[in-house]
Amino acid sequence: MLKLGLKPVITLAAVFTFCTCIDPYIPRLTGYDSLLVVEGLITDEITSSTVKLSQTFQEQNSSPSGISDATVFISDDKGNISYMINNGGGIYKTDSLEFKGIVGRTYILHINTREGIDYESEPCFMQSVPDIDSIYYEKDDELVNNETESEEGLRIYFDSEDGDENQSYRWTFEETWKFRVPNPKQFDYIDEKNIIPVSNIKDFCWKSKKSDGILIHSIYAGHSTRIEREPIFFIAADKSDRLLVQYSILIRQYSISKQEYDFWNNLKQANESGGDIFAKQPYTVISNIHNINNANERVLGYFQVSSVKQRRKDITFNDIVGLDLPFYHYTCTRIEKEPKDYMWGFGPPITWDELYSMFCVNSDYYFIEPKYIQGTKELVKLVFTRPECADCELTGTTTMPDFWKDLN
Repeated sequence: MLKLGLKPVITLAAVFTFCTCIDPYIPRLTGYDSLLVVEGLITDEITSSTVKLSQTFQEQNSSPSGISDATVFISDDKGNISYMINNGGGIYKTDSLEFKGIVGRTYILHINTREGIDYESEPCFMQSVPDIDSIYYEKDDELVNNETESEEGLRIYFDSEDGDENQSYRWTFEETWKFRVPNPKQFDYIDEKNIIPVSNIKDFCWKSKKSDGILIHSIYAGHSTRIEREPIFFIAADKSDRLLVQYSILIRQYSISKQEYDFWNNLKQANESGGDIFAKQPYTVISNIHNINNANERVLGYFQVSSVKQRRKDITFNDIVGLDLPFYHYTCTRIEKEPKDYMWGFGPPITWDELYSMFCVNSDYYFIEPKYIQGTKELVKLVFTRPECADCELTGTTTMPDFWKDLN
């Protein structure tokens, strides 16, 4: 899937990487100018809208620097002005109680830097967007590794209600799934005589991930204005723990202008060009933001204005168990040891405390439980595993999302 973001554009503006079959050559460019990068989106949702300001960087492995000392505000065609709150790190947000985009209005983003440079976006009209009608899934295959291998999994699709002719769309999605670690830590080891149950077993957690692909579509005159069977995401069943307990996907549909569609399409093609010297060469991705006193200054990024509709779909393990899909298996091993496993020469074995320290102090393992002779408290084994197999908070969170409902 294509990676979303402005970093490819930023890097292309500052660095051209020429790769050969022997060694990569990364030239340092002279006369480098740092460019303003703007990432902004306002919608008709009752939530804070965000604008992020940063500057391009010359080194390929550097990070962009946020611009935290600017004045940022939004004006509309009714004469209203809404100043954005500086949250630091180049992040500016609207007050969700005071500002919400309205379908049918036109908005302009204004930026004034500490140096006194003024930037403005072109007027952006907020179009309506149809509802997402349904989300569904089917068993499918996807080719990987230069189409030499095939993976089995779920393909998620959606249908959208009728929109307008010549309308363009962009989609994003957010995944959330519940998972369980295979060997949860159930006991704490104090010493041989004091092995006590933990008060909070961290076996079930949730993970979330936002889409990072460029998903766009344009309706042309004479074609159906209804979006049908639009593929949004493929889940390789045996490559992650997404489908082992319960999975949820939230799809968001944006109405975008023809100019914004061209922006995303150009960015998509620039990302696809890769580093092959025979590939299509990168080209400038046009922004809708400009320096009002210097039309020749390049600005990167885009100010987006869009109505939004969203819909959620939950998929449980029971929903897919009959699809004959491969299952994901954790690469986790339970290690069961006792002191006599470590005897050197004619000396006595190590102690239980030394055995615990060998794995949990001197090595990166978790003690998860003891083994006793049945019906007694005579210790015979200590059980260890890797941390990520014992504590789900190392890769997720035990805080259940507000929207979540267990369906199994």
